[in-house]
Formats: sequence, C-alpha cells, structure tokens
Amino acid sequence: MAFARARARSGRVRLLRVPRPITFVDVFTDTPYRGNPVAVVHDATGLSTDDMQRVAQWTNLSETTFLLPPTEPGADYLLRIFTPAAELPFAGHPTLGSCHAWLARGGTPAGEQVVQQCGAGLVKIRRGEVLAFAAPPLVRSGPVSDELLADVVAALGVSPSAVVDSAWVDNGPGWLAVQLGSAEEVLAVRPSFIDQDIGLVGPYPPGSPSAYEVRAFFPVGAEMREDPVTGSLNASVAQWMLGDGRVSAPYVASQGTVLGRAGRAHISRDDDGTIWVGGGTVTCVSGEVQL
Repeated sequence: MAFARARARSGRVRLLRVPRPITFVDVFTDTPYRGNPVAVVHDATGLSTDDMQRVAQWTNLSETTFLLPPTEPGADYLLRIFTPAAELPFAGHPTLGSCHAWLARGGTPAGEQVVQQCGAGLVKIRRGEVLAFAAPPLVRSGPVSDELLADVVAALGVSPSAVVDSAWVDNGPGWLAVQLGSAEEVLAVRPSFIDQDIGLVGPYPPGSPSAYEVRAFFPVGAEMREDPVTGSLNASVAQWMLGDGRVSAPYVASQGTVLGRAGRAHISRDDDGTIWVGGGTVTCVSGEVQL
C-alpha cells in the first residue's frame, strides 16, 4: 500500500498506513442490500495499481473503485475500477455508486452534469430522481460466429431454437448478448462453464412492471458466476435493442431475481439518441480504511 515513513526510537524506519474514507454503496436499488454493492475508496492518491488490485481482491466484491483527481480537462474526478482479478476500463454500477459516494462527501461538479474520467474516456452522469450514466460507445458489436454461438447455447443449456437473437454488445467488459423468448426462459437458465462473458435478456408480458429480465454471467477460474445487477450490460443491451427497434424507451429492466436481489435499471433515450442507464443508490457502510 502507500505508506508514510517514520523513524522509531530504535532508529529503524517503520511504515505508517494512511487512513482513507471508504463507502460501500448498494446500486440499482432503493432498498439496502437488494442491489449490487461497490466499495469506493476516496482520496486514493499515492496508491499504486498493485495496491488497488490487492484491496479489490481483499474486499472480494465484483468491483472496488478508487477516486482520484482528474487528469483530463472537463472531468470532475478520475475513477479506477477493479474486480478481484483485474482493472476494468468501465463498469456501470461502480460508476453510479462512486458518483453517489463522491457527491455524498461534498463533491461538486463543475457543470450541470457530473463528468467521470475512466479507462473508457469521459462518462457523463446526470442527477434526477436517480443517478444515470450516458451509455459509452460499443467497442465491439455485430453478429456472433456460428461456432461461438453454438458453444454459448450449449453452455446455457437451451435449445438453439430458443435463441431469438444474439450479438456482441461489448462496451469494455466483453459482453456477448443472447435474447431468449421470455423472461421465464431467462430465469430458468443454469449455465455450465464457458470462457466468455454472457448477457441474457428476455421480455416480460406486456403491462408488467419490468420490460425485460437481464442476467449476466462471467467465468472465474473453472466456474461461471452471476452478477447481481450490471450497468454496463444493461447499457449495451439497450443500445442493441433500441438500435434494432425491438423496444422503445423509457423502460425498466429487472436483474438479480435468481440471486434474491431486486435490481432495477431505468433506461431512457434523449432526442439526440443518447441512452441513459439509471438506478437507485444507497449508502450501506461508511468509515475509514487503512491503506
């Protein structure tokens, strides 16, 4: 970690850890412990990449973030985002949770919207009934090869005829999206291992509180894990489905049902085509961490 040096009475140099504020925020929910948590370390100046990765491995959350002064004009802060295994250029629920934590500790944006600098560039976040981020551009889109899709379908344990559509919807994490015929089919999936990040989406009947059920699977070691609520996937799926005209905005997507969560992603689109992904944010834990 980043340490201050002090000389003990013995003459030896000892290292002093620095107390830093930390906030645990539940995202895509208004009810604590029903969404997706993120740990936000404030004032991460002086921490190395290895330091940050070690902390993220220790918290063992899907993501841990670190707030730093911005280095690009127009940004309000720089955010670095880590899973227990690697750094990400962008992720949705850490973006909303970190913005919530920054604002709660007195952060003041230079303009009407908060501007976050991260590995994916500058991301706008607007304040309203809920925080919402502007969906970043896809770094990979288009059709999935027949061979890969066959492997994915086999891992999902569904019939090839159950797949309504599929596409790359990668805005940084590497998502491959598969649409099934219904939310019920999505909820029934129990995948086997495949070395691919997979997003599943299926519609609820018209008039339901949520338009779609979304699930996100990713490989860790030799197993597939499921993310409770995933902003990046909801953003890229919205770009895919709105772009094809199969859904209209605004709409609400639910996620985390199988895990006992109640995540809700609120999708809207401006007249200029900008897609916004929003959700509730709730502080669950705040204090200090010695780093």
